[in-house]
Amino acid sequence: MKILSIQSGHPLWEKTIGFASDCSWKAGPALAERMKENAFTDRERVIVAIEDDRIAGFCTLSEKDELPDRYDFTPFIGFVFVDERFRGRRLSGMMIDHAMKLAAEAGFDKIYIMSGEIGLYEKYGFSKLGDYETIYGTTDQLFVKTVNDERLK
Repeated sequence: MKILSIQSGHPLWEKTIGFASDCSWKAGPALAERMKENAFTDRERVIVAIEDDRIAGFCTLSEKDELPDRYDFTPFIGFVFVDERFRGRRLSGMMIDHAMKLAAEAGFDKIYIMSGEIGLYEKYGFSKLGDYETIYGTTDQLFVKTVNDERLK
């Protein structure tokens, strides 16, 4: 299994758009649209898990997520998805670790995740900061983790 970070122009960009568009998760098409529009800054990445030339999962490392602009938390891991055929292999953790390493290399000491899931990101060492209203008018949990984890070195 390979974990890669990609940007527009990467050979896997279009393939990842197709995979995200067709995946079983309702947020996949939203990521595909962001990728089609190239709505990523130079510092942002799509992270993909690849096995034998097949995409097994993805996530993003981005400056913002679904929080209103009045909050200055950054960077975020988002769009974490693993295809059902590849679940149980700890791919989410591998992609999260990859995103954390990129954030650490960019000089960040913390990384954030917004999620409605209960008990999922705590197992990856994230702590809940609280419940926050999103740009969609809903409430989601905000999690944080220090990126200078020894496992990343």
